[in-house]
Amino acid sequence: PKGNMAFTGKYEFEGDENYDEFVKKIGLPSDKIEMGRNCKIVTEVVQNGNDFTWTQHFPGGRTTTNVFTVGSEADMETMGGKKFKATVKIEDGKLVADFPNYRHTAEICGGKLVEISTSSGVVYKRTSKKIA
Repeated sequence: PKGNMAFTGKYEFEGDENYDEFVKKIGLPSDKIEMGRNCKIVTEVVQNGNDFTWTQHFPGGRTTTNVFTVGSEADMETMGGKKFKATVKIEDGKLVADFPNYRHTAEICGGKLVEISTSSGVVYKRTSKKIA
């Protein structure tokens, strides 16, 4: 696989694009929309070869953790807390997962974690800077 596959680290939310349009498109309730807006989420990634533990720490102490192995089906949880099964793949150095109503990619770009979610043509981009 091409690209920099070293995901391990701790990343703090830096900025996003198209948040409102995207979360409305995927049907997030308005209280969750408000909670997530400009939310200083810290994403912690532990990578061991193709095995990943991907944790998001939300202000107020809530965390979401997805544990997966590239190429194997895993139990995952969406932004909205829905549980589902997905197989994470690697394409061009990016992690790619098809969530129930959007496609999510993650890559390390210039030391930053760049995540892109796409739903029916709406592209939501979130950038996080490495803090550890």
